[in-house]
Amino acid sequence: MNRTPTSRLSAQDLTLAYEDRTVVEGLALEIPDGQVTVIVGPNACGKSTLLRALGRLLKPRQGVVLLDGVELARVPGRQLARTVGVLPQSPTPPDGITVADLVARGRQPHQKWWQQWSEADEQAVAEALERTTTADLADRPVDELSGGQRQRVWIAMALAQDTDLLLLDEPTTYLDIAHQVEVLDLVRRLNHERGRTVVAVLHDLNQAARYADHLVAMKAGRIVAQGPPAEVVTAELVEEVFGLSSVVVPDPVTGGPLVVPGMSWRPAAPLPDAGVR
Repeated sequence: MNRTPTSRLSAQDLTLAYEDRTVVEGLALEIPDGQVTVIVGPNACGKSTLLRALGRLLKPRQGVVLLDGVELARVPGRQLARTVGVLPQSPTPPDGITVADLVARGRQPHQKWWQQWSEADEQAVAEALERTTTADLADRPVDELSGGQRQRVWIAMALAQDTDLLLLDEPTTYLDIAHQVEVLDLVRRLNHERGRTVVAVLHDLNQAARYADHLVAMKAGRIVAQGPPAEVVTAELVEEVFGLSSVVVPDPVTGGPLVVPGMSWRPAAPLPDAGVR
C-alpha cells in the first residue's frame, strides 16, 4: 500500500502481540524527520515492542508501519538495511568475532557482489570506532569485553551502517553514568551534524527530557502524551505514567524539565525519652 507520508517512518492502527498476549493495540505514531524521538514508560508498557515493529523485527498483528509511504513489510531487505539501522536489546555476537569484524558487518548492506570492501567501508568503520572510543579494542574478541565496552561496540556497528534512520533500544544499558552521557551526546551530534533521524527507548526520564526533541510517553500499550519535553514532562504525567509523586523543575544546565521524586522513605523519629520513674 502506498500513501503520501507526513514523516518517513510512521505507524497506523498498530496492534502488536506475542502469541496470545497483546502488548500494543490501535497505536498511531509519526516519527518527526531529522529529530531525536525518545520513547519512555514503565516496564512492560510496550515501548521496546513498538521499536521492534518500527525496525521490522516484529510483524504487526494488525495495522502497518510505513517507510516513505510504503508498507514496511514490502520494502526489500537490502534497501531497508541501507535506510534503517536497528540496535536491539542485548544482541548476541557470533562466537570469537573481533570488535573490528563485528563493526565491519554494519557495512554489508552497502557492499556489492563485485566489490566486497571499499575505501568508503574502511573509513566508515574507522570513524564508528573512533566516535564510540572503541578503536583500541579493535583486535579483541567481543565476548571478552565488559558489558559497557560491548554496548559501545554494538553502537559502533550501528553507526558504521550509516543509515538515515537509527533505532536504539536502551542504548545506555550496562554503561556507567559517564559513558551514558557520552553515548547520548554522540546520538545528539549525529542528529545535529548529519541530520540523522533517531528513535531511542530510554528508562531514564531525565535523560530522555534532556536529549529528545520529541518525547513519547507510553503506558499499557498506548501513547499517553507526545511532543516537546517541555510540554510533555509534568508532575501530572509522571504520576499518571509512572505512579510517582514528583516535582518538575527547570534543569539547571539545559533549562528543560527535570523530574525530582517526591519525599522518600525515612525512619520514624524516635519517641522522646520519658526518663526513669
